[in-house]
Amino acid sequence: MSDIWIMIAKRLALGALTLLVISVIIFSATELLPGDLAQAVLGQSATPETVAAFRRELGLDLPAYQRYVNWLFGALQGDFGTSLANKRPIADLISLRLGNTLFLAVYAAFIAVPLSLTLGILAALFRNTVFDRAANAMALTSISFPEFFVAYILIFFLAQSGLFPSMARVDPSTGFTEALYHTFLPALTLTLVVTAHMMRMTRAAIINLLASPYIEMARLKGMKPMRVIWRHAVPNALAPIITVVALNLAYLITGVVVVEVVFVYPGLGQLMVDSVSKRDFPVVQAVALIFAAAYVLLNLLADVLSTLSNPRLVHRK
Repeated sequence: MSDIWIMIAKRLALGALTLLVISVIIFSATELLPGDLAQAVLGQSATPETVAAFRRELGLDLPAYQRYVNWLFGALQGDFGTSLANKRPIADLISLRLGNTLFLAVYAAFIAVPLSLTLGILAALFRNTVFDRAANAMALTSISFPEFFVAYILIFFLAQSGLFPSMARVDPSTGFTEALYHTFLPALTLTLVVTAHMMRMTRAAIINLLASPYIEMARLKGMKPMRVIWRHAVPNALAPIITVVALNLAYLITGVVVVEVVFVYPGLGQLMVDSVSKRDFPVVQAVALIFAAAYVLLNLLADVLSTLSNPRLVHRK
């Protein structure tokens, strides 16, 4: 047990270091943008005295390293500052949108994960059959199209016919069933994009194990093919499957920007795009840091779970 906790502690330390580096990149990218932020927000008609006062209010008169330290410590305490566009605390803006993004990601995950695992196992079980080739062709097709193209195809076929709304409008008063209906198309778009990765990885992991001697022994003992798959193959293929599932779950949270914009969904992705158009850089920094933290944490979770699922990775010697 001590080896496991040491491994988890090392992964947590590495994740914290990664987030620190990402925070430096996010802050530096904003600093390297051309033009004066205060001048851009106030407009060309602002007087030099007004611009100087606004720079002091934003803390832009301080050295870059000091502003970074203040921003980072504020972010660690949940204080991302104030939005330049509407003068509201950024934490309040994010709290309203974060729940919507998580709802959409979880909704898509509940569809994508069981579907891809089932298709991957069936494709491995019926390898080189018509079903396997059709599933692989559909997976490669969906993975080749960008998200916005898949979204517009679904809008054309499902929204134009009136089956589902083309705009995912939800608010705190929207009921759970109604929210599922309004967000079905964006959830289906994300499902089609991530299913291919998980299905093909599951198929490859199962096929690789089907050639193992213990699988052959189980078959010789007369076990049914599905029982061989679920009882012997799947448990030993958990490490790569968990990794690819966790990576795609991270994508569901961080890769929703385009999908949210297409369906006008009030999530973090839409907030980020709106903030970029308004040059509201503190909000952009906060959303980018949250996306990075979600991606790093889910990668960390995938690493830990895949290691725990395979004892040989825990005790490498």
